[in-house]
Amino acid sequence: MAPSGTDAARAETLMAFDFGHRRIGVAVGNRQFGTASALDTLISPPSGPDYAAIGALIREWQPTRLVVGQPLGLDGKANDMSRAADKFARKLAHEFNLPIERVDERHSSVEAEDMIRTARRAGRKRRARSTDVDKLAAQVILQSWLDRNGSQSSDHAPSD
Repeated sequence: MAPSGTDAARAETLMAFDFGHRRIGVAVGNRQFGTASALDTLISPPSGPDYAAIGALIREWQPTRLVVGQPLGLDGKANDMSRAADKFARKLAHEFNLPIERVDERHSSVEAEDMIRTARRAGRKRRARSTDVDKLAAQVILQSWLDRNGSQSSDHAPSD
């Protein structure tokens, strides 16, 4: 039996990106479980994002939706980086024909660094690399989206 629209939405796989000019953090998650996991950090060549590497991850994980961090200024306004992330999101939508969600990511890198410090205090000895921060920031971005939208779908049953 095929899953209902609600079940399909809950089982939906998502992929998130923490866009940067030099590095792009990537995370995956699933609406059914409502959790996100850091996946990888892609190094961007001087010519821009490595869309071939992104495409390989998309083919492997088969997300039905992409989430891109929107790096707004602390005042909530767009800046050069948020415009670059928006251009990246539009290119993803065009290249991979998937819906794009945007998430305010103003504090995602700080949260990622806190996660690394907490892990280190818990006994992890290895020094964190900048690539760890990027993929964990993508995880924070996706977890934020899941926390707001994880169990919802467009097929809501009427409430009594």
